[in-house]
Amino acid sequence: MSFCHRCRLRLMIILFLATCPFSGLKPSVEAQGARYLKASGDIIRKWQDARFGLFIHWGPVSLRGTEIGWSRGGERRGRGGTGSIPAYEYDNLYRHFNPRDFDAREWVAIARAAGMKYLVFTAKHHDGFSMFDTSASDYRITSPDSPFGRDIVRELADACHEAGLAFGLYYSPVDWYHPDYRTENHDSYISFMHEQVRELCTNYGQLDILWFDGLQIHPMSGSGGETYYDPSWAKVWDAQRLFGSIRSLQPDIVINNRCGLEGDFDTPEQHVGFYQTDRAWESCITICRQWAWKPDDEMKSLTECIRTLAQCAGGDGNLLFNVGPMTNGMIEDRQVERLKEIGAWMSKYGESIYSTRGGPVPPQSWGVSTHKHDTVYLHVLCDDQIVCIPKIDRKVKEARLMDGTKVEYSLTDYGTVFSLPEKGRDPHDTVIAVTVK
Repeated sequence: MSFCHRCRLRLMIILFLATCPFSGLKPSVEAQGARYLKASGDIIRKWQDARFGLFIHWGPVSLRGTEIGWSRGGERRGRGGTGSIPAYEYDNLYRHFNPRDFDAREWVAIARAAGMKYLVFTAKHHDGFSMFDTSASDYRITSPDSPFGRDIVRELADACHEAGLAFGLYYSPVDWYHPDYRTENHDSYISFMHEQVRELCTNYGQLDILWFDGLQIHPMSGSGGETYYDPSWAKVWDAQRLFGSIRSLQPDIVINNRCGLEGDFDTPEQHVGFYQTDRAWESCITICRQWAWKPDDEMKSLTECIRTLAQCAGGDGNLLFNVGPMTNGMIEDRQVERLKEIGAWMSKYGESIYSTRGGPVPPQSWGVSTHKHDTVYLHVLCDDQIVCIPKIDRKVKEARLMDGTKVEYSLTDYGTVFSLPEKGRDPHDTVIAVTVK
C-alpha cells in the first residue's frame, strides 16, 4: 500500500499526537508556570519601538467586494446574525479565486515605503478559509480545487524575512465554517485549531506577532474603553495550553488579548486608544472603511492618517493600519499612494515616532507628546500659535522645529509656553523637539 506525500504527513501528525500532548511541546505546559502567558519586557519594548505596522485582510471574498467573514450567510454559532452572501456561495468563492498579480515582495516594499516596521496578515478569518498550506483542512488556498494553489503565508513570510520586516499573523479562533465549532464536538474543533496554530508557528520561520480575534468584547477599562479578554473564554479556546505551545515554538513572539487571556497588548479597534503607559496597546484601524477590499470605499485623508499615527504614539500605543488588496492580488493605487505619502512624512519626522514612549505630557487640546532620551516631541495637531504644557520634572534647555527653526518659549506658574513661528509648520502635524536637562 502506498501513500501520497500529504497522506504520509497526516499519518505522522496523527501518530505524533497520539504519543505526546498537543503541539510537540514539552509534556506539561501547565507545569511551566505563568511565564508562558506573557512575553518578556524586552520583547514587548522591541515591538513597541516599531510603532507602525501594516494589517492586511484578504481572501476569496474580494471577488464580491464585501466584508471578510461577516458577509458570509448561514449560522454564526456563538454570535448570532448572518451575512448577505449565502453560505454555499461564500464557501465556494475560493474555487474562482486566482490572484495572478499577487507579489509578496511588492506588498513588503509598499509597507517599507510607508515607514512601517512590521506586517500582520490574515491567515484565517471567521469564515474558516486558510490562506496557507495547512494539513488540517482541505478548505485552503493550496487545495486542488483552488486555481491559485500557492501558499500566501509562505510567500509573505519569506518576503518579510528577506526585507527585515517583522512578520505577524492574524488567526481567528472563531470558525463559522468548521462543522464542530461551538457544537457538542467542540473539543474536536479545538484540536483542529491548535494544530493549525502549531503549523503557523512551525512552518514559516520567525513569527513575531500572533493576532487572535476571538470576538469577545466587554465594556471594561482598558486602552480603548473595552477589553477583549475574559478568563471564562480561556477555557473555550484552551488558551493557556495554546499559549504555552506558541511560546515554546516562538519564544520571542508577542500575542494580543483576543484569545481568552490578557496576552501582551490591548487592541482598541477603529479608534485611537486611551493614554496608557503601564501596558502595551495597538489600535487597529482601516485606511478606508471596510477591512476587506470594497470598490470605491471612502479613504482617509493624509492628515487623518498622520494624526492618527501621532495620537497612537502619544498615547504610548502602536498603529496597525489596514489595507484590503483587490481580487487580482494588488493593493489599490490610491491606497499605495496614500501609504507613500505617510512614508514621506515619516522620513522627516520618524524620530518623533519610532522608539519613543508616550508622554510625558498626556494628550492636550493642541495634540500629544512623545519622548526618548533627553528630547520631548510635541505633536501640534491644530492651528494654535501658542502651545502650553504643564510643569514636567525636567528643565527645558531648547526648543526647535524638526527643520532646525528655533521655537521661543517662556516659563509660567502653570508650565512652559511655546510660541510657534509662522514659517516651518507642517499642515498635518507640526513637531516641536524640546531638549530637556
